[in-house]
Amino acid sequence: MTLEQLRIFVAVAERQHITRAAETLNMTQSAVSSAISALESRHKVTLFDRVGRSIVLNEAGQVFLDEARAVLDRAKAAEGALDDLSSLRRGQLSIMASQTVASYWLPQRLVAYRRAYPQIAIDMDFINTDRVADGVESGRAELGLVEWWVDRPALSTELLDEDEMVVVVGQSHPWADGRPVGPANFTEAEWVLRELGSGTRAAFDGMIAKAGIVAGAVNIALVLPGNEALLGVLEAGFGATLVSRDVARPHIAAGLLAVVNAPPVKRSFYLLRHKERYRTRAAESFLAIAAGINKA
Repeated sequence: MTLEQLRIFVAVAERQHITRAAETLNMTQSAVSSAISALESRHKVTLFDRVGRSIVLNEAGQVFLDEARAVLDRAKAAEGALDDLSSLRRGQLSIMASQTVASYWLPQRLVAYRRAYPQIAIDMDFINTDRVADGVESGRAELGLVEWWVDRPALSTELLDEDEMVVVVGQSHPWADGRPVGPANFTEAEWVLRELGSGTRAAFDGMIAKAGIVAGAVNIALVLPGNEALLGVLEAGFGATLVSRDVARPHIAAGLLAVVNAPPVKRSFYLLRHKERYRTRAAESFLAIAAGINKA
């Protein structure tokens, strides 16, 4: 079994399609098919069910997929260690970030890093906080940048920066007139919130818990998977939300949303790293640049 066979298997398994996998790998369909057949023949196991002209990953294939990904992740980490010997003349930086961090905190720091180390390839993925933690824990990313504290035995969680959350509404909402709004009013509103597992949702849950409000007493009218969709609903005149001030800033400046006269919520951004995995110079250099911008 070779790393190339594993790479081909993972590509086919993720797409469950020989042609699409071949296009992604820049290989011929016959070469991809031969690699899968050789893998199955050598180990006397069937990884895919052939259904008509389609292939479907079977139970054995699913079990093997997890193992194959783990081996490829370790191989990538080994390559990263060797690349460090080239003094950052080549290499890769893998980052997973939650949406608010990715959209409003990260861009300036990525640009500064790219200018300093143009040879380093940057592999980015933007998902919610829980999935970022999953990615760092599994080794799919070296750095995780999230909006809420993560407590997992395999991960270190370090303070990265600070953020301010505010309650915002559309201009037609009763709370847009500047009246003081406190925890006693929170049960009166229809709330439009991010999904469970996101740092933004965790901040809202923490806010109402601190106010002594049980979760069932709050009217959660809509749950949406992204900040822009959430703010779009508010602009249409429905509901209130708690969101990063940086996320809402352009919408407020355009007169589309209003900040409610309610106490803001402070939260922190955190850096996640695996406690036992190799820490590349590419990642350490990125964090040094980010820290310098934080202090500026």
